[in-house]
Amino acid sequence: MAQINPKVAFLGLGVMGAPMTANLASKGFNVIAWNRTPNRPGIEVATNAGATIVSSIREAVETADLIFTCVGDVPDVEAVILGKEGVADCAKPNSLVVDMSTIGSAAARKIGEELQKHNLRFLDAPVSGGDIGAQNGTLTIMVGGDAKDFEECRPLLEAMGKNIRLCGAIGSGQAVKLCNQVLAAVHMVALCEAIELAQKQEIDPNLIVEVCSTGAAGSWALANLGPQIIANHLDPGFMVKHILKDLRLVQEIVQASGEALPGTELAERLFKVVACLDSGKGAEQGTQAMIRAYQDL
Repeated sequence: MAQINPKVAFLGLGVMGAPMTANLASKGFNVIAWNRTPNRPGIEVATNAGATIVSSIREAVETADLIFTCVGDVPDVEAVILGKEGVADCAKPNSLVVDMSTIGSAAARKIGEELQKHNLRFLDAPVSGGDIGAQNGTLTIMVGGDAKDFEECRPLLEAMGKNIRLCGAIGSGQAVKLCNQVLAAVHMVALCEAIELAQKQEIDPNLIVEVCSTGAAGSWALANLGPQIIANHLDPGFMVKHILKDLRLVQEIVQASGEALPGTELAERLFKVVACLDSGKGAEQGTQAMIRAYQDL
């Protein structure tokens, strides 16, 4: 049964989680938030929007009706949800846990099964749209889980996103997200190569963005990340290290099937080149920094 004014916990106030928390709080939801690392910029973002910050997972979730998590890799999510003094230990029975990280369908199904043993419900709800989408509340949210749980959660998802879709059972949201990441990674290869080709022909690459964005080759990457590459603005909306984590999850699935995705393998190789630059600090740059791999070829 959906709550009229649910109590909400949000765990993880990073580049994505902080503005998502802020959107929930600014739209009138009662949000208690927690972050593993204190004194991070996201804490101020969430506080300024009206969220209450606490110092432990227990404080955040013990009275919550809906619990959102948005952290890093699979081990991080499992630690927050299934670890000692994590969500499974501290949440009240029948609470709805919604993980918005990208962890792959197998991990999502495992977490869902473990939470069921604690009388807790679960949705996997990874997102796409980067930091700008998180800030503007226009994220695409891909959800896996029970339809009734999805409907209960929908008003809160609508506070954070614009295109929200129930994709199937638990794990289905993650499955769609990994397909999304393959598209994003391979689009970046095409974008970098188009800009490189323009320069080799002494064509202003801005012209490629302006003209090609309106035709069959148009894409979000071309329109939004093309100008950043041209201006050498490589600060992260979505970090190289994060796309590499997602592509690792893709490769685990593909390798288990005994097949290959050559385009994805190329994108992964180029991102790894960038990740190793600047004594490893290249991994902290945005995915548009793939262009640096071409400059070093």
